Amino acid sequence: MEPTRSDDAAHARARAEAATLEQATARVAWLVSELQRHARLYYEQDEPEIEDRAYDLLFYELQILEERFPQLSREDSPTQRVGGKPVEGLEPFEHVPPMLSLDNRFDDDHLREFEVMTKEGRVTGGLVEALRRAGAGSLDAGGLEYVVEPKLDGIALELIYEAGRFVRAGTRGDGRTGEDVTHTVSHCKGVPLRLKAPYPREARIRGEVVLHIEDFVRRNEALEVRGEKTFEDPRNSVAGIIRQLDPATAERWPPSFYAHSLGALDGMDWPESEWRVLELFGRWEFVLTGRERVCTGIDEVIAAIADLQEARPRLEFGIDGAVVKLNEVSLQQAVGATSHHPKWATSYKYPAKEAITELVDVEFSVGRSGVITPVAILEPVRLGANEYYREDPDRPGSKKLVEVGGVTVTRATLHNLTYLKDRKLRRRSRVPVYRAGDVIPKVKDAIDDGLAAMRAEICIPQVCPSCGASTHVERRFDEKKERWIETLHCTNSVSCPAQLVRAIEHFASRKAMDIEGLGSKLVDQLVSAGLVSRLSDLYDLAHGQLSTLDRMGEKSAANIIDALERSKAQPLARVLFGLGIPQVGETTARDLALHFGSLDAFMRADAAALEAVPDVGPKVAASVLEAFASPELLAEILRLRALGVQFPDAAAPVSAEVAELPSAVAGKTFVLTGTLPTMGRSLAKERILAAGGKVSGSVSKRTDFVVAGAEAGSKLTKAGALGVAVIDEVALLAMLGDKDIP
Repeated sequence: MEPTRSDDAAHARARAEAATLEQATARVAWLVSELQRHARLYYEQDEPEIEDRAYDLLFYELQILEERFPQLSREDSPTQRVGGKPVEGLEPFEHVPPMLSLDNRFDDDHLREFEVMTKEGRVTGGLVEALRRAGAGSLDAGGLEYVVEPKLDGIALELIYEAGRFVRAGTRGDGRTGEDVTHTVSHCKGVPLRLKAPYPREARIRGEVVLHIEDFVRRNEALEVRGEKTFEDPRNSVAGIIRQLDPATAERWPPSFYAHSLGALDGMDWPESEWRVLELFGRWEFVLTGRERVCTGIDEVIAAIADLQEARPRLEFGIDGAVVKLNEVSLQQAVGATSHHPKWATSYKYPAKEAITELVDVEFSVGRSGVITPVAILEPVRLGANEYYREDPDRPGSKKLVEVGGVTVTRATLHNLTYLKDRKLRRRSRVPVYRAGDVIPKVKDAIDDGLAAMRAEICIPQVCPSCGASTHVERRFDEKKERWIETLHCTNSVSCPAQLVRAIEHFASRKAMDIEGLGSKLVDQLVSAGLVSRLSDLYDLAHGQLSTLDRMGEKSAANIIDALERSKAQPLARVLFGLGIPQVGETTARDLALHFGSLDAFMRADAAALEAVPDVGPKVAASVLEAFASPELLAEILRLRALGVQFPDAAAPVSAEVAELPSAVAGKTFVLTGTLPTMGRSLAKERILAAGGKVSGSVSKRTDFVVAGAEAGSKLTKAGALGVAVIDEVALLAMLGDKDIP
């Protein structure tokens, strides 16, 4: 097939306009294939065969042919990535199963404990012990295989393919719900619009989207020329591109997507190992980093991580560590996961670079529980920048080492009084500062320059900096560190403004009541103006009160009132989390809500009933009982109810029809597969969760029911092999208590 002449746009246009349908059919097929090949050579292999102009003319000819013969336009055509329309807002994107975080390791010894943890000569933890407890038999730790890959410093994404066609993409969000960014991700390099056969009915591909270092530097240079604000680092830059409502920026500065793991697979057998997963991605034409490696034993893993760190400045993308995964999928399934992270994988974070600066002073910040935390006020210092080789504009053909990324730090937490004292800090001390995990600023011991005695000491406040009440020091024994820790507390738990502000911020946060628009500045105003003196006062606010506040017009006030009204129907788990009960985090709140089903049942529970909840031990139970012994909390709950907060039950009432079935939904684990005729899997999952059930992405012995629709695949087969009950949508609707079952 003759290529388009690279120097003649008129020739491309004339050829396309003169083509018959038969000629156009053959030409479109060739152009799509050829443009895809050149894109891979340019973006993935950095080995272009043709100039940009030649590529653009091929693209131009394809556009004309598709305009003349719309029936020839293909879903995987390069033209389908261009000209996307802006969206009005980012819609929710649900992850099934959830996108879990990774546990972190920070040195070689810590990494060895990931595989084998010992105490007094006995194996007490790690993968080997977890596998033994799971019934995997005796294992040779040195023989375990791992996949080591770069930990890309970008934005985690999940892509959904149906029948081989790219349909949706979403950010990680909180792991369960992210934001739909299909409109921008469709422009990313490394995102095939159609998978090569054979492909499953549905696949969820997870990976990281990054902006290459060279593109990041060029984008910042372009912004600087226009007098616009530049980005601190490539991660912030790619986040801005991906979350844009208008995809034009993603077209101009297309980020790159690197696939690293499977989220779900329906209609095809799951590969037997992580390495086979990567090979499958290669066949589907996803881009891999090329730095993935199979290692046997933890010593090979440590060597591979060191090699990655040495290569870091020469990589085209930013990394902040490495990811280590157990290679064999059957062993992954045996060891399982916590609610936060898989037990079979971990990340290794490279040591953070340090900088020396001066401690100006120490402020004391009051938290929502009354703990007063020392905070270092620092002379501004640049942290987190990494060095990379990039093209030297002054010397064509050569590269120079440049600093990329980083942030300017002026404050750092000092955690508690013990941490403050241990570091021998005084005003104007010279201190090394670093960012733990390249995120949180940390202060190390003051540098001993012989002048410490001449510097002013840090005075521990005798009264609360917010309300003026007296402070007291509490001592507790930290069993992990085997030492006593001192913390400073405000004695006024009733009317301290700072505690109230922090409590309201937590209550309104996204993972709690999710009251949109109720940010820190507005909360400060509400408390300062005396409009809110307890959580329940939020639901007593009037439009007129809000509209008179600084920077709060009529529309903004109306939006806040609407957000407050919507929050009244938040699920019980969110309300429990929002109340700020000590020791009750997001996961524990969800477990308690699902177990007890209603607020009344939860409040009636004694220690034994609380400890019967999975993962709730004596410490959490004691904290819950102490909280509900408080007259203030009980009065607050009654007032919240009176003002319309619903505290909805976590599980739907069990109807007579459901009671006759082998099981109700609450507390049961479901796996959805195939096409459900009326609900669809997303709605089915929502209804199961609302009724107190759980939804998993894979079938195991712990699965109670597999809900099978049309064209159910390997999950149905596995259910039969494991003896798991299989039901259809009609049975599920009956279990959910629907009266009008089709």
